Amino acid sequence: MEYLSESTRLLYPQLLSQCLHNAAPSGRGLSFAAKRIKGGKHWYLQVNVGSRKTQHYLGPDTEAVRALIEKEKSLWASAATDLHARENLVSMLVSGGAHTVSAVEARLFELLERAGVFLAGGVLVGSHAFAVYGNMLGVKWASETTRTQDVDIAAAYRLLIGMPDRQVNLRQALMESELGFIEVPALDRKSPSTRFRIKGKQLSVDILTPMVGRTSAKPIHLAALDTYAEPVRFLDYLLADAQPAILVARAGILMNVPSPARYALHKLVTSERRMPAFQTKTKKDVYQAQQLISALLHDRPGDLRRAWNAAAEQPSKFMQQLRAGLSRLSKETRAELMASVARKRK
Repeated sequence: MEYLSESTRLLYPQLLSQCLHNAAPSGRGLSFAAKRIKGGKHWYLQVNVGSRKTQHYLGPDTEAVRALIEKEKSLWASAATDLHARENLVSMLVSGGAHTVSAVEARLFELLERAGVFLAGGVLVGSHAFAVYGNMLGVKWASETTRTQDVDIAAAYRLLIGMPDRQVNLRQALMESELGFIEVPALDRKSPSTRFRIKGKQLSVDILTPMVGRTSAKPIHLAALDTYAEPVRFLDYLLADAQPAILVARAGILMNVPSPARYALHKLVTSERRMPAFQTKTKKDVYQAQQLISALLHDRPGDLRRAWNAAAEQPSKFMQQLRAGLSRLSKETRAELMASVARKRK
């Protein structure tokens, strides 16, 4: 495991702070349009997301409405400075060895952010989240462990208490973008799709949600995202402790990811749940868990203790598979992890 330089590592929290606390009201994709209706002039805000254009009525052509429009344009202009500063931070991070994504992936993640997917409770999971952890923790993972064509977005089918009551239409945002998404039919053709893929490419988006109750492959409708999701057992363990993170691309793309410690332990459980035919993915699960646990033991051991304590509150099957998954770690990492989680808080 290779660490980024100290100067590069310090850039990530700066970028995260700017994205969280100085959210630049970018005017990209926004414009004001005037229409003549029954002899009177009326103003609309036009929003362009890919090929989709929507207009929101602002009001008749009055001095107050014109002042509101000019104020918003002024905010867009002043935000250009903040965006430029964030773009510079992204550039410095990438130059320092931080993980970034392809141009198409950057467009996709920006689309998800602008559509409000993460504000509505969406959480990035899977190998893309693992790649984000590298920048968060200041380490460089082996490229083969972050390489993936699957973007996994998870969300609870019921919003948690305190979660903003915001709804988006994820399917519509993907299908009406200019990226060329198509729905991938479910194995059961009577079931709605939970997977979208860019036509002619391997890049895809999978929508996931926790499986509750009896085992079932039936897609579940997510009201917050207005789309269907594939139910996955024990996914609630990840979603219960999500946190903001930055994808190092464009001007920094703000999203949600699970706690790195929970992700690592969950990967050990996942490695035990995969069928024998998926041994390549199992090896990737274990490698990601091994690298994350090693990094956290070095810098944030308390996170692992909290994640372990939360795991102990999961169903017995979860802990059974977690303990079995521990055997896949190196002896040194396993011993250090168990010593750390057994250590009482002072």
